[in-house]
Amino acid sequence: MNSRPDRNTDSTHRSLLSQLRSRISGELIDRSDPRYDDARRVWNGMIDRRPLAVVRAGSADDVAPTLALALAQGLPIAVRGGGHNVAGNGTVDDGIVLDLAGLHGVQVDPVTRTVQVQAGATLAHIDNATAAHNLAVPVGVVSGTGIAGLTLGGGVGWLTRAHGLTVDNLVAAELVTVAGETIRASETENPELFWGLRGGGGNFGVVTSFTFSAHPLPERPFTGNFLYSQDRWAQTLAAYEEWTRDLPDELTTILTILVPPAGMQLGTDPLLMLGFAWASGDTLRAEAIVDRMRRAAPPTIEAIEPVGWSDWQSSVDAFFPKGSRGYWKNTSFDSLDDEVRAVLARRGAEQSWVGTGFDIHHLGGAYGRVAEDATPFPNRAARFWLNIYGFWADPAEDAARMAFIRAFGREMEPLGTGGTYLNFLGEEPDADPSAQASRVYSQAKLRRLAALKGAYDPQNILRRNHNILPAGATGDSE
Repeated sequence: MNSRPDRNTDSTHRSLLSQLRSRISGELIDRSDPRYDDARRVWNGMIDRRPLAVVRAGSADDVAPTLALALAQGLPIAVRGGGHNVAGNGTVDDGIVLDLAGLHGVQVDPVTRTVQVQAGATLAHIDNATAAHNLAVPVGVVSGTGIAGLTLGGGVGWLTRAHGLTVDNLVAAELVTVAGETIRASETENPELFWGLRGGGGNFGVVTSFTFSAHPLPERPFTGNFLYSQDRWAQTLAAYEEWTRDLPDELTTILTILVPPAGMQLGTDPLLMLGFAWASGDTLRAEAIVDRMRRAAPPTIEAIEPVGWSDWQSSVDAFFPKGSRGYWKNTSFDSLDDEVRAVLARRGAEQSWVGTGFDIHHLGGAYGRVAEDATPFPNRAARFWLNIYGFWADPAEDAARMAFIRAFGREMEPLGTGGTYLNFLGEEPDADPSAQASRVYSQAKLRRLAALKGAYDPQNILRRNHNILPAGATGDSE
C-alpha cells in the first residue's frame, strides 16, 4: 500500500494535463478534483494507488492522445476496463489511469450470432443484451467482471465445456497501439497479434472493442447447486472424480468450498457447493445426468430452480463486493485422487471464517479440443483448474489470509500439472516479471509473445499488467 502523503501536481504536470483535457471528449480527474478518491479506486481494496489523473474516456478516440502523453512524458499508464482485476493493474502511482468503463455498449446481431462489445463493458452488460435473443457469449461467473481483462487473459465460466473459453469465441478485436494507430486483429487481419490477444493479457495495445460468437441458450437453462455439509465431503469428492470422467460437453460444473456469506443464511460452517449449468434445451437428459451425482453423493441441501441466464450469472456477485481485499492463487491438476482429496478437504475444513474459499473448475469438452498452441492460454489438457481466493474487509486480516492462500497453493503445486491462469493471479509486488510470465506460458509461447511485445510496444509502455517483456529486454522498464 502506498503510504506517501498526497502532494499537488507540479506546474509542468498541470500544464500537460490541461492540454490533454482539451484533446479528449471524456473527463480528466486530477488530484484536486473532489471525485478523485472514488475515481482511483479499483475492486481490490488492498490496492491503494495515487495516479496523477484518471482519464474517463468518452470515446475510443480518447485513447491515442492519452497514450501519447504518457509516452512523451515517460509517465506510467494503467488501463482499466471493468476494474475487477484482483491484481489491481487498473491503477498506478504518479501516472495516468485510462478508464474505459464508460465505453460499455453491446450490439447483438441475432442473425449472424455475433456480439460487438466495447472494452468497458462488464459481463452483466453482455449477458443482459444477449439473453434478450436467447443467446450467450461464454464469459466468467461474476457479473461485475470487465470483459476486456477477462478476454485478454482467457475467460473461464459456466459455458467452458460446451463452447470453450471466452478467447475461443473471439472473432476480432480493435485496438489502439502505443504509436496511436487503430488496427484490427482477426484470423485474417494481423493474425499473429490476434493469437497474442487470446491469452497474452493487455500487453500489445489498448483494445477498444471485441467481437464474439454467441451461442443459443434456453431462456431458463437447467442450472442448480448441491450443497454438502462437511461430514459428506469425502464421499462427494470421490464421487465427483468419477462422475466428471464421462460428462457430456453440455454440462459445466464448478465445485466450491467456503464459509457462505451471512446473506445466504446457510450457517457459519464451511460448505461444499457443487454448481452446474446445462447449455442446451434437453432438460430431461440433464436431469438424468445430474441425478447420477445425486445418487452417488446425496446432497445435504439442493437448489434446482430454473432462472434466467443473467440471474444465474450474477448469483455469486455478493461473494465478491467491490472494495474487498483480495489475493488469489491457482494451479491445474488432472485427478482428484486420494492425496488431492485429502488436501482439499483439510484445507476446506480449516476455513472457519468468511473470507477465503476455492473453486475447482471441471474442464475438458470444447475447451480441451482447442490445440495447445492455438492460443497463449496454458494447459488445454488439464481436467481441472483450482482457484484459491481471498475476499475480506479488515486490513488486520491481510497477513493471515494471504499466508493461508500461499500455503494452500504451495501444497497443491507438486500435485498439479503445470500452467497458471493469468486472470487468477493476485498482485506479487516483488515478483520478477520475466519469472512470473514463465510460470504462465511455455517457453515457445513466451518467445512468440515477447516478439509481439517488441513489435507493438518495444518500450514496454503498457507494463501495468502481468507483463510480457519485449524481446531482448532483461528487466522491468519502470
